[in-house]
Amino acid sequence: MNWAAARATTAIAVVTAAVSLILILTGMVPDAAVAGGFIPLRFEGAVLPPDFGFAVPTLLTPLSATLIHGGFAHIAFNLVMLVYCGAQTERALGPRGIAVLYVVGAYAAAMAQYVPDPASPMPMIGASGAISAIVGAYALLFGRRRATKGIAGLSAEFTHVLWLAAGWIGIQLLLGYAGMGMGAIAVAAHIGGFIAGLVFAKPLLLWRYRNA
Repeated sequence: MNWAAARATTAIAVVTAAVSLILILTGMVPDAAVAGGFIPLRFEGAVLPPDFGFAVPTLLTPLSATLIHGGFAHIAFNLVMLVYCGAQTERALGPRGIAVLYVVGAYAAAMAQYVPDPASPMPMIGASGAISAIVGAYALLFGRRRATKGIAGLSAEFTHVLWLAAGWIGIQLLLGYAGMGMGAIAVAAHIGGFIAGLVFAKPLLLWRYRNA
């Protein structure tokens, strides 16, 4: 991997790994999940107890949640997908494009998690939703060259997108069911992030080369 050509992806991965590992090693994940995780109920006006201490502003929690992971398996698998798909996608979208896509993915994932259950008090943590946007963009931008034939009348490119989405979400579910420190898996958030990647990949590509 050419790290210089994927500097935005590298920066995101390094910051995410550093913060997550500090929280895991110091046993601060539970407190951090409440203070900085995405909690739908907070967007309904709920506030944390006054004696809880510092809390990330509600509107920023979709981003701060991406820096909090439940365990080593959680952060390791997310970083693998982020680095692999992110580096490839950044080659197409550029560092600004990949940064915008990551932020959009984080908020799209939070919105997808919020809509089905706005009153949920459960914190959503992890970068999986934001990474889902990068995985979705990667599937769309590079699916044509990797797919060979479609199924059930679908195009090869669309079949590749579906397989990658199913594999990404499926592995997240298996890790969650294996009890690797991840808690409940926010399936809606993964789907929301993935769809955001599909929607924004080509507009961001056009934006990068708008003056070409």
